[in-house]
Amino acid sequence: MKNILIFGICLLFAQQIATAQTSAYKPVEGKIITEWAAKVTPENVHQEYPRPQMTRENWVNLNGLWDYAIKPKGQAVPSAFDGEILVPFPIESALSGVGKTVGKDNELWYNTTFSTPKKSSKDRALLHFGASDWETEVYVNGQSVGIHKGGYDPFDFDITEHLKSGKTQNLQVRVWDPSDDGPQPRGKQVKNPNSIWYTPVTGIWQTVWLETVPASYISGLRNASDIQSKQILVTPEVAGATSGQQIKVSAWKDGAMLDEQTISPSETAKLTIKDAELWAPGNPVLYDLKVELVDGKKVVDAVGSYGALREISMAPDKNGIQRMMLNGKFLFQYGPLDQGWFPDGLYTAPSHEAMVFDIQKTQEMGFNMIRKHVKVEPATWYHACDKMGMLVWQDMPSGDMGNGWEMKLGVLGSGSDRDRTPESEAIYREEWKEIMDDFYNFPSIVVWVPFNEAWGQFKTMEITEWTKDHDPSRLVNSASGGNFEMDGTKITGDIIDLHNYPDAKMPAPGIYGKENILVLGEFGGLGLPVDGHVWQQKDNWGYQSFKNQEELYNRYAGLMSKLEELIDAGLSAAVYTQTTDVEIETNGLMTYDRKVIKFDVSKMKSIHAPLYNK
Repeated sequence: MKNILIFGICLLFAQQIATAQTSAYKPVEGKIITEWAAKVTPENVHQEYPRPQMTRENWVNLNGLWDYAIKPKGQAVPSAFDGEILVPFPIESALSGVGKTVGKDNELWYNTTFSTPKKSSKDRALLHFGASDWETEVYVNGQSVGIHKGGYDPFDFDITEHLKSGKTQNLQVRVWDPSDDGPQPRGKQVKNPNSIWYTPVTGIWQTVWLETVPASYISGLRNASDIQSKQILVTPEVAGATSGQQIKVSAWKDGAMLDEQTISPSETAKLTIKDAELWAPGNPVLYDLKVELVDGKKVVDAVGSYGALREISMAPDKNGIQRMMLNGKFLFQYGPLDQGWFPDGLYTAPSHEAMVFDIQKTQEMGFNMIRKHVKVEPATWYHACDKMGMLVWQDMPSGDMGNGWEMKLGVLGSGSDRDRTPESEAIYREEWKEIMDDFYNFPSIVVWVPFNEAWGQFKTMEITEWTKDHDPSRLVNSASGGNFEMDGTKITGDIIDLHNYPDAKMPAPGIYGKENILVLGEFGGLGLPVDGHVWQQKDNWGYQSFKNQEELYNRYAGLMSKLEELIDAGLSAAVYTQTTDVEIETNGLMTYDRKVIKFDVSKMKSIHAPLYNK
């Protein structure tokens, strides 16, 4: 009885300590926050499975409270830390619990422990990072296991040989991010936020997780489709494959198997979908995939995935103007410029619910496309777009800026390409390739955008053609609103893209429409600051500001009338600026904290409906 009592007291004491540790965490105060911020705790922070295109049951989420320290660049692993940070929120954000800047002269260090993974002697332990900005070095039990350079692509390290005996393992991470003092892709981050430039994002900003796999395992999938043959094409990658092993791939819908094929690890499975439905807005049909690595009758490894039958292309209309075609039919694509920033988490949404909220509201307003602007989202965001039937244009995050641009209605952009250093160019190419590879499987992505407004734009023709060669299945918008270069008689890439604020205009059909798809890549920017829901009380900014929602809507309605005329003249797509306010920009459809929708959702859906009936 005495031992039971002592155990009970110890358990209560341990629970009190755990509660005290949890209650010690709180977001940094002083800025507006979303309604989801209050629900964030160290125990529930981003617990969703982070890799929806290749799922396994055996995984461990490592998000939560870690130790952190900011140290001068180049120092050894610190022996003491400054406090706790909530991973995966960037250190500058309120939800990190820290709210500090780092800068080019310092490095951010993390420290935590994790339980030794349960595995057989031959299994491998893989440590995954959804994203960490920018140069990330990972240490396990004091040993460096690798360095990754890139702020937007997922990466992993095999840490098997670095595990020690015992119940727990030590994990430390070093991150260096020079922000706009370096040549690397960084989107809209600057050390001195102003105008359309925002707070830096340093360090881990997506989920950190661990999985165990067998010695031979499925390390990647490349899913594509052919709508003519009604086939889903699955090309697996296998690490550590041995002689005699094969891959069994099957397609499923509502629990029923539609087709199955067994191939060698180096082949592509071609699964025929009887009575196939094509993926499109309003009909986002997805087919479940099961991929198994087999050795005789033994299943060595298995992952879940999904695919869709979808084709994006271009073709001339009756007037000879090139149109953007989805599954062989013209569909006007219209959506907001979506920057993906949050006032409390910056690059990181407070929760999955908060992240998906933006897509849902966009869709409820009658948009069928989102241009993801100079940022890349977690894989779960694209998965949500796949399930909801939302088209996506994906920008490459910009960096190494300095060159100029000029775009006039009907006149080619006349600025010059950026003269990048070999290091800068290599950084760009490596990360852009990784982004295209890592997000290739998502059918919602229909357009790649290598450059925006000549921000760091370089070797335009070469980069555009390289992008098209690397992924021929999608359209390429070489330079949204930027400098355009001729490839023979046409502009390089598939699209010519005009930016114009605030009015709706288009590139001249008679000059450019015979060879390129005509797009209004940015317009609008109509501003309405809402008191109590702004990043700062003074000096907020919009392309054209209004006093109330009625004035705002009336001006927007005028833009839509003009847009209808442009579609008839040959316009294939348009992008309205923007989904939400961001920091001092107040030209969003919603406030930065998402608490005020500035437009009547049903009226927006009604006014957009005629755009898709052309």
